[in-house]
Amino acid sequence: MTTTTLPSIAILGAGSLGSAILNGLVSPDVRVEGGIVVTNRSVAKARALDDLDGVRSVALEEEPGANREAAAAASIVVIGVKPGMVVDLLHEIRDDLTPGTIVVSVAAGVTIETFEANLPEGVAVIRSMPNTPALVGRAVTGISPGTRSTPEQLALTRELFETVGEVLEVPEDQIDALSTISGSGPAYVFLVMEELVKTAVAKGFTPEQARTMVEGTFRGATELLHESGKTPEELRRQVTSPKGTTERAIAVMQQADFSHIFDEATDAALARARELAG
Repeated sequence: MTTTTLPSIAILGAGSLGSAILNGLVSPDVRVEGGIVVTNRSVAKARALDDLDGVRSVALEEEPGANREAAAAASIVVIGVKPGMVVDLLHEIRDDLTPGTIVVSVAAGVTIETFEANLPEGVAVIRSMPNTPALVGRAVTGISPGTRSTPEQLALTRELFETVGEVLEVPEDQIDALSTISGSGPAYVFLVMEELVKTAVAKGFTPEQARTMVEGTFRGATELLHESGKTPEELRRQVTSPKGTTERAIAVMQQADFSHIFDEATDAALARARELAG
């Protein structure tokens, strides 16, 4: 087993994404030299992370200066607060960051330009967009370098996110679009599963039977896709016998214009990301 070694890390605001990243960092094959400090506003949220090995979890309710202290001691600072709180947090910690620190954003819609404008010149910024399957080591994370980051700093950030899944390096003008596909994508999948469960129950199956059918089908389909090396289109055609029952069902779905629905949905998500940035 190969061990990934990372320098000291601070996660300021361990919401769903911050906690998911943390989950990868505490795995047995990752060593964080200098340890990990995580901050949250409430005592309850901080205490929920207390038992993780190598992690110091701090509540701002109890230690108001914890963000500054964590930022001063870390080589990598992950900004995990909500987009509307980012600028205030950057102002809070900017004087405590040492030159060469990497500040990593997971905030949807907040640009590298905004980060760099509110941080010292010697601090590197890398923008990222992970997704919640990081909790089980199956994330897809997009990362984009800032104007001050070096290839080595980008590579180090890639290593950080590879602890929770796959990483794509993309230019920043694609990161919001990426967030509408992989970032929000798990919710789209869960919505389809939710509706299929309802449909199964309406056809007389128990909720437990419905969940078994739907969850098992999705798990099996994704594993088949991964193992086969084929495209989704190829596998769909393989399952869809001419003039069969599946073909009839697929025809109904195609008449609903799935392509337009997904285009419209992801466009709406992209517009919202830009509103958040504003």
